[in-house]
Amino acid sequence: MITGLSVITDNLDYLLWGRLAAGEPGGVLLTLLMALGAAALALPGGIGLACLAWRFPGVVRNTLFLWAELIRGIPLIFVIFWMWYLLPLITGADLPGAMTVTLALAWFSAAAVMHSVLSGLSALPAGQYEAALTQGFSTGQTLWRILLPQVLRNILPSLLGIFISLLKDTSLAFIVNVPELTTVAGQVNNRVQIYPAAIFIFTGVVYYLLCCSLELLAKRWRVTRPAL
Repeated sequence: MITGLSVITDNLDYLLWGRLAAGEPGGVLLTLLMALGAAALALPGGIGLACLAWRFPGVVRNTLFLWAELIRGIPLIFVIFWMWYLLPLITGADLPGAMTVTLALAWFSAAAVMHSVLSGLSALPAGQYEAALTQGFSTGQTLWRILLPQVLRNILPSLLGIFISLLKDTSLAFIVNVPELTTVAGQVNNRVQIYPAAIFIFTGVVYYLLCCSLELLAKRWRVTRPAL
């Protein structure tokens, strides 16, 4: 057991930071960077799409629903593959693998955020919107200042589930050889060829701790800002 743990301690820097000293972040650090980047894109993107679907029922909403169903009906691993091969053809540039996976995660998660926020908007009493209009607020002001603050508090558990899934889904980046946590754990295992259980138990524990930390932060935020 102690010998198995030595595999972890001997490679701990690589598992945590990758080749950060050489300017190539990896391991846990790259996992967090990809998750934060995807969340930073998916959250405002999903909110914006939900506002469009809420404000413009009919063709716009149906088109967004069709797009979301298409995205959510396809395994994320295929979305990553498609973006890995199509983005260089579309942009004409060879994008870094981590950026490609981050964009794929954001695109995939934005559809889930859109549905969650739209459900929150639909659950609010219609009278709030009408009352705001009578007070002189525009539709944009009503959404930004009155409706969305309530919705984001109310759907926090749903958003938390989406972003925990996003964090765990970063492990799929191994299929395009992006050196996040799962990939570097596999590299360490291939190099030492012993104690794979210790390496992958450590990897699972790290993912668990990251997800628990995210949940604790959300609970702490919820305590100070209860649902309305």
